[in-house]
Amino acid sequence: MKTLTLSAIALAVLLAAGGGYYFGQHQNHVASDAAKPAERKVLYWYDPMMPGQRFDKPGKSPFMDMELVPRYADEEKAAAGVAISTQQQQNLGMKTVRVEKRQLAQSFSSYATVSINERSLTSYPAPAAGVIAKLYVRAQQQQVKAGEPLAEIWVPQWTTAQQEYLAVRQLGDATLTRAARERLALQFMPEEIIRGVERSGKPQTRLTLRAERAGYVVKLDAREGAQVAATAPLFDIAALDTVWLVVDYPQTQAQSLIAGSDMIATSESWPGIRFHGKVSELLPQMETTTRTLQARIVLDNPDNKLKPGMFLNVSRAEQTRGAAVLAVPEEAVINSGESQRVLLATGDGYFRPVNVTTGATAGGWTEITTGVKEGDNVVTSGQFLIDSEASLRSALPEVTQ
Repeated sequence: MKTLTLSAIALAVLLAAGGGYYFGQHQNHVASDAAKPAERKVLYWYDPMMPGQRFDKPGKSPFMDMELVPRYADEEKAAAGVAISTQQQQNLGMKTVRVEKRQLAQSFSSYATVSINERSLTSYPAPAAGVIAKLYVRAQQQQVKAGEPLAEIWVPQWTTAQQEYLAVRQLGDATLTRAARERLALQFMPEEIIRGVERSGKPQTRLTLRAERAGYVVKLDAREGAQVAATAPLFDIAALDTVWLVVDYPQTQAQSLIAGSDMIATSESWPGIRFHGKVSELLPQMETTTRTLQARIVLDNPDNKLKPGMFLNVSRAEQTRGAAVLAVPEEAVINSGESQRVLLATGDGYFRPVNVTTGATAGGWTEITTGVKEGDNVVTSGQFLIDSEASLRSALPEVTQ
């Protein structure tokens, strides 16, 4: 009986030990399974040097001799931008500004050189073949007044026609007289010469050319005693009541000027004086050497203060303002040449680049037509450190549209 009892106790001990070992092993497996990390879901593979290209399978990059890198689902938040702590933002001097609607004032300023208003040029040709009997204007750039004599021309060929006219006039036939008078006019004989013939009853073969308006001689093709052919150019005289300015401006400011815009010019030669004018026309061809557009301004020139060749500062008299548009500070836009983007503050210390389409720039602000909305915060200072080529291509594999 005692032996049976000892056997039962030994069996119970063995069963308890075996159960404890099994329970311990089961708990170890459970703990080991719990300690294993959850399998990460791969969204796609990419080449860090070409982050915009995605691949469905791992392997070698077709662009570089390197393995493709997986992009995991739990990394999507990080892919939305760069995380920068508050302390780092202070160290970088980062500043943000809210995107807002503004009326952009289209300002304009440029430089130009005074030139002759070619529409004020007056050409004085010889009315008929003859000889320059006397020359009153003997040098280029000589100033002349309105009505001042320029030259006296002797036209001997007028003698015969004028004598015939005087003979017909003595007959008293009105029809013949009128026809003979018209013949004189057909020989480009001025009215004052014909009336002189009628008053004196003698041929008038000397004609005095006079300046029609005040100005200065820009071309002189006459010499005293020289023979001249009919309609041969003798003088070109330019007036300085108005002058021309041709201003160059970049094609990005193509909308800054329109025909009729009021302009103001100033000169260091006349400090404190403002010269007023208007844009007469936008020239149709671009200046190929400077790649700039050109506009012609007609400028009032009281007392002929401005001389051809003077250098002037030109600005628009008024600053036009259009409808309110979405705008950001000019320095917030990063221009890479192929595209423009801004760094958008998405909250919680994250920043991401956003491609934008820009419009007009005026007064330090740039219009944004697509890419952001009113109320968004964009980085205006320190963004170039974040948006450097290295940080964008490694930390930001995809630019958000």
